[in-house]
Amino acid sequence: MNPAGDSPLLVVAPEAAGLRIDTYLTSKLDGLSRTRIQRSIEDGDILVNDGTVKSGYRVSAGDKVEIDIPPAPPIEIVPEAIPLDLVYEDDDLIVVDKPAGLVVHPGAGNWTGTLVNALVYHFDQLSGAAGRIRPGIVHRIDKDTSGLLVVAKNDPAHERLSDEFRDRQVSKAYIALVYGRVKEARGEIETRIGRSPNNRTRMAVVKEPRGRTAHTTFEMMQQFSDFSLLRVRIATGRTHQIRVHMAHIGHPVVADAVYGTGREKLIRDTNLRRAVNELGRHFLHSAELAFRHPLSGEQLSFTSPIPPKLASFLQVIT
Repeated sequence: MNPAGDSPLLVVAPEAAGLRIDTYLTSKLDGLSRTRIQRSIEDGDILVNDGTVKSGYRVSAGDKVEIDIPPAPPIEIVPEAIPLDLVYEDDDLIVVDKPAGLVVHPGAGNWTGTLVNALVYHFDQLSGAAGRIRPGIVHRIDKDTSGLLVVAKNDPAHERLSDEFRDRQVSKAYIALVYGRVKEARGEIETRIGRSPNNRTRMAVVKEPRGRTAHTTFEMMQQFSDFSLLRVRIATGRTHQIRVHMAHIGHPVVADAVYGTGREKLIRDTNLRRAVNELGRHFLHSAELAFRHPLSGEQLSFTSPIPPKLASFLQVIT
């Protein structure tokens, strides 16, 4: 998509110097919300002087802004009676405990059977700030990651929740089982993450100016002979961040079919290898979510227990 017109390039005029890039583009691109522009910046669909930037980047006169936002597909969201595990609901937002295997929003190859299809069935009102195929979606978790997700019912709630995520005011903690015995009781990983230059369907640790800064911390919960159970917190929300960072330090998430392929072959116990192969999803669960209510300002905190399938696997390896 080229919302700027015939040319995918905008050159910043002197009078616009000093504006945030998301504010500047909101004034230039008709029909695109600030939230969608911020997501496009995060996804690398908007570049400044051939490099990625953050939404808070302040433009300078002469900056060249390249815009390549994919068009919204000409589809209607089909309401589907998919059951939802609602943790919380009020007039402005919903907190959902998403099961593994459920894609968050429609996209290539997944136009039906998503969380969004379920949301439009169960709720009459959802925010439109993230675009027509992502009603209510403030943030995402991977298809095979289970756990907590907040959904906005209206645009004011969506914009303020997005601001909280952008300003790192949202607390998120995941439970991850990784291959191998992690040596540190606590650790911190900070790199840049972007599309893999060798495979555009994968993310990878990349060097500046490519990608976006990603910050992950972890603490040990329990160790096993061939695995480590970690509580992982992310200050940023890059695509596949935890999975990429765990693989980067040599401890991929268990049963991760993208970033941990083949690692199960190193497990000595054949029964454990079989159990990993039969797990059917990677061992990553969004267990804790805390944020300020976007309208009342009340602090909200939610927890989600480890799903039975993952809990059973822990019993197998104990």
